[in-house]
Amino acid sequence: MMRFHIITIFPGMFDSYLDESLFKRAQAKKIISVHAYDLRAFTKDKHRKVDDRPFGGGPGMVLAVQPVWDVVKKIKSMRRKSLKKSKTRVILFSTRGKHLDAAVARRLAKYDDLILICGRYEGVDERVAEHIADVEISIGDYVLSGGEIPALALMETVSRQIPGFLGKEESLEEINGSFPTYTRPGVFVPAKGKKWRVPPVLVSGDHKKIAEWRKGLPDSGK
Repeated sequence: MMRFHIITIFPGMFDSYLDESLFKRAQAKKIISVHAYDLRAFTKDKHRKVDDRPFGGGPGMVLAVQPVWDVVKKIKSMRRKSLKKSKTRVILFSTRGKHLDAAVARRLAKYDDLILICGRYEGVDERVAEHIADVEISIGDYVLSGGEIPALALMETVSRQIPGFLGKEESLEEINGSFPTYTRPGVFVPAKGKKWRVPPVLVSGDHKKIAEWRKGLPDSGK
């Protein structure tokens, strides 16, 4: 079973998404497990503060290293107490990180535990990247308000590589490739004088030609 551990100041953000569809089924079948940890529960500050002003000045606030270190330490400690040895990877989401793609997802799917650190505000104390995280990952060349959406994207991308999550391995686009798909009706009339038709090859019944069309071969009739 793949175990995802999410470190965030907004653990409730994940509830509705993870309680639907494939994630709900995969958790019920114990293919994966997901646990969100409230970073505020690990701060030593009496006001549950987890951020502070950056040294050297600058706008905004930065998540502190102490609560991140304590929650990661706790998660690893829990895994060490289990009967089975665990392969664990600690991931920090960052715009400077390695881009998430299918190859990265396949490698991460080989681990038992993925610890996902979701930053907020102006970022995370750099000592988290230097001493706590094993890898920094980015989901694109743009900036989000936090690491929660990247965490969801990574969990789904990785989970799709785990047998049983999709139900059918054939559902993986990495195997079949991506191609245009259509469904009924064969002809859709959005307005008078207009007809949007399904490509004839797809309703021909000739599976060889359909396969060629999907591969985009020159003689596929696409």
